[in-house]
Amino acid sequence: MAGFTEKAIKESFMKLLSEQPLAKISVKSIVEDCGINRNSFYYHFQDIPSLIEQIIREASDALIAKYPNITSVDECFTAALKFTLENKKAVLHIYNSVNRDIYEKYLMESCDYIVSTYIKTAFDENEISESDRKMVVKFLKYGLFGASIEWVEEGMPDNVMDDIHKLLRVCRGLSGDIIERFKAAEGK
Repeated sequence: MAGFTEKAIKESFMKLLSEQPLAKISVKSIVEDCGINRNSFYYHFQDIPSLIEQIIREASDALIAKYPNITSVDECFTAALKFTLENKKAVLHIYNSVNRDIYEKYLMESCDYIVSTYIKTAFDENEISESDRKMVVKFLKYGLFGASIEWVEEGMPDNVMDDIHKLLRVCRGLSGDIIERFKAAEGK
């Protein structure tokens, strides 16, 4: 029963979040929508920000589980964008609220996972030092994060898939070039 109630709370919250800004959603409106009492909500979640964090964490974890080895940043990033577009209003309502930091935290973690896993899958661990590998990951994840944030700030236009695929095509091989430059700098 506990799993059912938790799922009902999340579904009601996402439904409400798709309809109205986060500031207008209360615990009362969530429990009324899913037909439970306030105590049941507080049994599962400390407050609305903890509910948001769990929903975003679960979405991020599901993406990570779906792509344990990333051989194509395009494929993984496309899956993340599709999920975001399917929940466009909810994402925008969270992003434009005082809880933006929760969204940004998990977005950064997802970008880190995508880039780290891709670099680990695509390049031999012995090609460059661990500290240089970390710098490559940091550089690429910040680019991915920045592009994602800019897209959300622009209101998440639907044509993003074409733009992202074009950008990824232009950047194809960039990580390999960066690694080669690190190796050359180290004299390998």
